[in-house]
Amino acid sequence: MPLRRAGRLIRFSLVGNRSPAQRFDEVGRVRRIVWPGDLDELRHVNNGAYLTLLDHARLELMVRSGTWARLRAARVYPVVTDQTISYRRSLTLGQRYEIETRVAGFDDRAVYLEQRFVVAGEVYARAYVRGRFLYEKGGVVPIEEVAELCGIELAAHPVPDWMREWAARVALPSTRRPAPSEWD
Repeated sequence: MPLRRAGRLIRFSLVGNRSPAQRFDEVGRVRRIVWPGDLDELRHVNNGAYLTLLDHARLELMVRSGTWARLRAARVYPVVTDQTISYRRSLTLGQRYEIETRVAGFDDRAVYLEQRFVVAGEVYARAYVRGRFLYEKGGVVPIEEVAELCGIELAAHPVPDWMREWAARVALPSTRRPAPSEWD
C-alpha cells in the first residue's frame, strides 16, 4: 500500500500541476486506471484503496483550483472528520475510471463533498465526506477564513439538510470529551 500511494503521489507531483486550472466549487474530474496494488485477494479494488484514491482526488482539486497553495501559505491543512462510501460495482485491474469531486456545501464548521467513481458515465461507487481545516500550530480554522482562502461565498453553498443529519448521526464526540467503547 505505501508503494502504491507513493507512486500516485509522485505521478501527481509530476503531472497534477499541469492539469487545467479550475475553481474549487466546480466538479473536479481526474482520470485513473486500476493498478495491481489497488486490488485485494478477490482481484477487485480494495475498499480501503477507494479512500486513498478519494484523498488524492481531493488534493488534485485543491491544487488545480489554487486552494492548496493558499492553504499551505496560511499554514492550514484539511482533515476528514466523517465519510461514508457506497459500492455499486467493482473496479478491476486495468479498468479506466474517473473520480468526480464536488463541494456539496459549507456549514458553520465544515465543508461537505460528494465524490464518485465513474466508468463510461456510470456510477460505480459514491462517497460523502465532511472535512475541517486545522492550523499547523494547532486549533480549528474558522470556516469564514477557509471560504476566503478558497475564494468561496459561503451563502452560495448551503449544506443539504440530509447531509447535515448524516453528519450529526455519524459524528464522534469532540476530543475534549470522553468516547468510551461501550456496546449497547
